[in-house]
Amino acid sequence: MNRVNPWVKAGLEYGPLILFFVVFMVMRDRTVMIGGTEYGGFIFATMIFVPVLALTTFALWRLTGKLSAMQIMTLVLVIVFGGLSVWLNDERFFKMKPTIIYAIFAGLLGLGLALRRNWLELVMGEALPMQHEGWVKLTRRMALLFLGLAVANEFVWRTMSDTSWVNFKTFGLPVIMFAFFMANAGLFNRYALEKEED
Repeated sequence: MNRVNPWVKAGLEYGPLILFFVVFMVMRDRTVMIGGTEYGGFIFATMIFVPVLALTTFALWRLTGKLSAMQIMTLVLVIVFGGLSVWLNDERFFKMKPTIIYAIFAGLLGLGLALRRNWLELVMGEALPMQHEGWVKLTRRMALLFLGLAVANEFVWRTMSDTSWVNFKTFGLPVIMFAFFMANAGLFNRYALEKEED
């Protein structure tokens, strides 16, 4: 894997989401006529987000030489559900995408545990050396986190305004993920392989 400036990497990873947020906030009370069809601000922001995410994901792949399974799956689902939202002029498809992504990850992690194969350890073990028991605990917690995020996304988009959902998606989800990893700092320290070797 090629080394990339962390700021460039962060810009490519989070830039499309921030752009979606900005376009939506500017256009949320407006409509745009394209090809004889009227689109609301949410769909217009989605129209911009999908190709920008595809371009930044491609740029990340060119710069780093690899993409994670999560990045590939996210791109595929964004293209499919974002495309359906634009094609059918129905924002519900795009709002369902995070639910599906989080449900898939919760299911995969749960299935891995049931089969006694820790796929999270397989993917992240090199970057975060930890005893197997630590990985099992982290995997259980992450499966529950993803399940909770799927339920939360469904609740927010079905019961709240577009603005509330966009704020939740742009700021709420990253904050929850950050808080989760901070809350698990003790687990990382307790099961770190370096401690065992010392």
